Formats: sequence, C-alpha cells, structure tokens
Amino acid sequence: MRLKFINLNLWVGGTLWDNIIDFLKKENPDIIALQEVFNGHDRNREKRFHTLDALQDELGYPHMAFSPTFFDKSEGRGIDVEEGNAIMSRFPVTSNREVFFDTPYQILTKDPGPDYSRIPRNLQHATLDIGETELNVFNTQGIWGFDGDDNERRLAQAQVIVKELGSLPRVILSGDFNVKEQTKSIALIEDRLKNIFKGERTTSFNLKHKTSPGFATAVVDMVFASTDLKVIEHYQPDVNVTDHLPQVVVFEL
Repeated sequence: MRLKFINLNLWVGGTLWDNIIDFLKKENPDIIALQEVFNGHDRNREKRFHTLDALQDELGYPHMAFSPTFFDKSEGRGIDVEEGNAIMSRFPVTSNREVFFDTPYQILTKDPGPDYSRIPRNLQHATLDIGETELNVFNTQGIWGFDGDDNERRLAQAQVIVKELGSLPRVILSGDFNVKEQTKSIALIEDRLKNIFKGERTTSFNLKHKTSPGFATAVVDMVFASTDLKVIEHYQPDVNVTDHLPQVVVFEL
C-alpha cells in the first residue's frame, strides 16, 4: 500500500484559504497533519475560523482528529475560537490523544504578542486503521521563541516527544517544531526516527511572507518516520499557501 502524507502549518487557521484548497486538491493526500487549526463552527465567519468544518466541506475527508492547545478569547484579536493541531485522513481514526509540553491548556484573555513563548503547545497522537494494521501519526507545533536554537524548554520538549514515541511501530512524526534542524533537540528525535528531509533545505518558511532575516530562513518544519515505513518520494514544493512551506511524503507500507 502507498499513501501520500502532507505536513502543513495553516497560518492562523488558513489565511490564504483558496490557495490552500487548490494545493490540497492538486496533491490529493491520504493524510494531512495540520498546525494552527481553528476549530470553530460558525459558518457565517471566514472559513479559516472553522478550519476543519470548511476543509471537510471542500475536500471531503471522512475522518479527522483535533487536539486543542488553547482557546483564544484575547481582547482585540477577534478570534474567539479554539486553536490546536489536527489530522485529516481517508483512514478511520481509532484513537486520539494529546500531551502538553510544559504549559497546560488555557483560555487566553490577553494578546500575548509579540512574545508567544508561553502559549500552550502539545503533541498530538492519532492512531489510524489502514486495513490490516495501524499507523501512528504524531503531530506538533513546538514551543515558540525569538530564535530557533536549543534551550532548556525545547530540550525537554524533545524528551517528551521521544518518550511518547516509545517503541511504537509504523510511526510518522511531523510538525512545525519551531526549532532549527541542526540542534540537540532534533538530534534526540533523530536517534529514534529518520529525518526524511535532513540536510536538503535552507528554509521551510515561505519567504514571500517573511521580512526578517535569521530565524525566517531556518528549517523548522520536519517529517520523521520509523524505519518500517519506506519512503518512495518526498518534496517541499515552493507554493504560496501559508507563511510556511508544505512537506509532501509518499510512503509504502
């Protein structure tokens, strides 16, 4: 069996909505791991404020799993919805859970900007029924910072991820890790899983929407897999769908 997997940070629910839909329709993946998902249900608002409902309406994925990180009721931001990570799938989701790194789920009442480092972040783990076996899909948006370097919290974050991976078979881990590829944090994960795009990219950001140097030209969006999954093809298309670039991987099981 072959399956196509896409990792994508949606950029506050899906700022470039039509571009996202066009891209996903063209790629037609079997599984999508998403970050910065808004799980509202008011269809009178912009589609990005009810990300999952709108994606299901337009793309027809029969299964999804959402792991909330916080509810944003920050005064002046006009969001007033729950945000988190999500997995959309053509295969049934048999379980879904999340583990928070160090800041638990909370309701935000004040705009945290420009320092988003204390916003809650979690690791999502969904189990998918892919026929004769199960696939473990992990999805995360990592602890934010003004740079992508190691620090005490990010190293602890990597340790949480490795602990949750355990010795599970058939694992895909992806996300916006908010930490650079050449760090001890990522090396800890690489001791357990293969970093599929390792050393191939100079950035995973869409530079059309990044004006600051440094961290904006870093690789922070990654896909890892266990060795029992064969990678047939992988690419990071230069498409204007969010402020990040998507990662596409075709696996054979």
